[in-house]
Amino acid sequence: MAVKIRLRRVGAKKQPSYRLVAADERAARDGGFLEILGHYNPLTEPATIKVKEDRVLYWLGQGAQTSAAAAKILGKTSVLERHAQTKKNKPAEAGGESEAPEGGE
Repeated sequence: MAVKIRLRRVGAKKQPSYRLVAADERAARDGGFLEILGHYNPLTEPATIKVKEDRVLYWLGQGAQTSAAAAKILGKTSVLERHAQTKKNKPAEAGGESEAPEGGE
């Protein structure tokens, strides 16, 4: 099952509000989802963005992809940058750990 982080529209007609959700990519836009990761309200000034960063990082670590709109919102909260840093640091840490025992022996 491919997981996608995307926006789910909620709210009344002409008053949109969105939930940031992790959902199966085959599910409908407002259909079933796996977990609510945050919410976004574009009508407030400035726009309200609340994100559960730890859960977003978990899903990104599990291989979830983001939609274009979700990527923009996550970019504003710097969650994607944090994910890129952890992704970049993991191979370096793993490489450093595997070299130390070889050099020490």
